Amino acid sequence: MPPTDYGGTERIVHALTQELVKRGHDVTLFASAGSHTSAKLRSSSPTPLWEGGGDALAWHALEVEELVRRSAEFDVIHSHLDILPWLSGDRYDAPLVTTMHGRLDAPEVRKLLAEFRDWPLVSISNSQRRPVEDLHLNWVSTVYHGLDLEHMYSLGNGGGGYLAFVSRLTPEKGPAIAIQAAIKAGMKIVVAGNVPDPEKEFFETEVKPLLKNPLVEWAGELDDEGKNSVIGGAMGFIVPIQWDEPFGLAFIEALATGTPVISIERGSLPELIENGRHGFLVSNEGELVDACKKVDRLDRPECRRWVIERFNPGRMARGYEAVYERLVKKAA
Repeated sequence: MPPTDYGGTERIVHALTQELVKRGHDVTLFASAGSHTSAKLRSSSPTPLWEGGGDALAWHALEVEELVRRSAEFDVIHSHLDILPWLSGDRYDAPLVTTMHGRLDAPEVRKLLAEFRDWPLVSISNSQRRPVEDLHLNWVSTVYHGLDLEHMYSLGNGGGGYLAFVSRLTPEKGPAIAIQAAIKAGMKIVVAGNVPDPEKEFFETEVKPLLKNPLVEWAGELDDEGKNSVIGGAMGFIVPIQWDEPFGLAFIEALATGTPVISIERGSLPELIENGRHGFLVSNEGELVDACKKVDRLDRPECRRWVIERFNPGRMARGYEAVYERLVKKAA
């Protein structure tokens, strides 16, 4: 930590940890060896799990068991491991709060949450809670993600004359829909991203044939520098999501370059951008095409100002400090 490649949750945990230490808190981070952090590092595994560091579940279980043994050392425990720490029940000597990072609508997830409904939870958007509203879970707060966007990204001029789709090439990200909208709008689109193994067939049948169109440029999988360059030079960032994304980091990163967003009005997106000001959130294909044609009218410096002010590490840390204080007072 921080991750060298994609790792949305790990990036957020790193940003939060760094900011809490900066604000004077005594923080112990349970993470793999080799992590770079200002906190006290407790290495739970000798190598990052994504590098093939063994059985991830076994390492996490060992991590939780050590956390139980050491829990009296802490005022509060903040977990990003979903349900695993809950299996230790009341063995903790400090209050434990869990940030839920993923989708909650799967039947098995609903069933688990119903079994553990009393554990304090933090959502990363208000929309994330909707599939489980009927379970009356113990939501303590919603805390939006924050990254050091001001220093990670610079303001692009959007002068490339194209739209950009930069994301995983999976059905839920809508790559084929984005390409078709750009073609119908008569606009060039640069397409970039990785193709996960389970989605190879989708890419070959639904996306690859569209790449032959002269308006489409295939850029493959880009590194961070390449992503920033492509997105910053785009008139609009078009990723028409086909699922209720709990929080779209890619969208705030695009806005940090000044590039407005074009997507579907669902999931967390209405909480992340103001429709018609920082992009366009639409409900159908016709509106998507219209959005492509007018996205270059939006104010790029305003897009950047908005996300830097709203989704920064300081604001995120203040939100979690309020959560910690509430839990500590309740446990006293």
